[in-house]
Amino acid sequence: MGNDLLPLLTMVIVQLGYAGMNIISKLAMDSGMNPFVHVAYRQIFATIAIAPFAYFLERKTRPKLTPSILFQIFLCSIFGVSMNQITYFVGLKNTTPTISCALSNLTPAVTFLLAIPFGLERVGLGSKAGQAKMLGTILCVGGAMLLSFYHGSIVPIDQPNIHWKYAQDMTQNKSTTTHENFILGPFLLIISAVSWGIWSILQAKLSMVYAAPYSSSALMCLMASFQCVIVGICFDHNISDWSLSHSIRAVSSIYSGVVCTALAYCLMSWCIERKGPLYVSVFNPLLLVIVAILSWGVLQEKIYIGTVIGSILIVLGLYGVLWGKNNELKLLPIEFDEEIGDIEKEKQKKDMEMQLQH
Repeated sequence: MGNDLLPLLTMVIVQLGYAGMNIISKLAMDSGMNPFVHVAYRQIFATIAIAPFAYFLERKTRPKLTPSILFQIFLCSIFGVSMNQITYFVGLKNTTPTISCALSNLTPAVTFLLAIPFGLERVGLGSKAGQAKMLGTILCVGGAMLLSFYHGSIVPIDQPNIHWKYAQDMTQNKSTTTHENFILGPFLLIISAVSWGIWSILQAKLSMVYAAPYSSSALMCLMASFQCVIVGICFDHNISDWSLSHSIRAVSSIYSGVVCTALAYCLMSWCIERKGPLYVSVFNPLLLVIVAILSWGVLQEKIYIGTVIGSILIVLGLYGVLWGKNNELKLLPIEFDEEIGDIEKEKQKKDMEMQLQH
């Protein structure tokens, strides 16, 4: 019981951490913080937080860093950190935390589609697992399209009487400080999911030749820090906009880097080691539920019919992909045994032919 309870609590804590990031980051950007500046600071604080883990935990086991491996880490930093987070936070600025979390659940389906041409995944429509993955992917994409382009009527739920003065002030001033774009926002969030899928494929290749996750993550964040600072300066030349004197901006930047990159990575790595990657992925929809409740209660976010239906389709699609992948992994040992059996039979046949010839 204890072996199952601790990973469960760990993943709930991780999702709560990410939910807090979505709410606090949204408030920081509603206060006028440029998302490019926010992403740059996140990488800087993440690098500072991960570096000690990389040094002390992997200094004796770290493989040699070759130019080829360094280039792979550089590609991972572009797609998995810079591009992924820039598109996510600019998308978050132009939409709501609930929609952002819903569209982030597209990642497994997008990764599945991208992995097929590289031979890392197979469709297998003749099996139930393959059919589940394909149907799940279709549901995810359909839910994303519905959530992006259809709002419908507002769900008639009374707003709770929660008094967080700062959040209330930001909500009241939102119309004068921000200009949400409910087409650009979802589009950028879908691009974010695609970039994360590309990173997953690159990371799978990298882990085969450089088995030092903390060191590679520290290097990725360090490279991304330079990339994001350069991009941030290109989009925002005003030095005052880079100031963290505003409390919510400082809290959001430090929280995102330390809690949602360094700490979350360590906790998820621990869970993957004990329960596998599928177990970690199953908790993604929990983030959507937590953020939807917090956004509704704290940010006074209105919930639309389209958001609800689209989110349900995405979650159902996510579990379809995960169920199919899980069943496929269960069948691999059986298929492997069958292949070994076929090889043995072929070998025995050749031995018999040789004996008959003699």
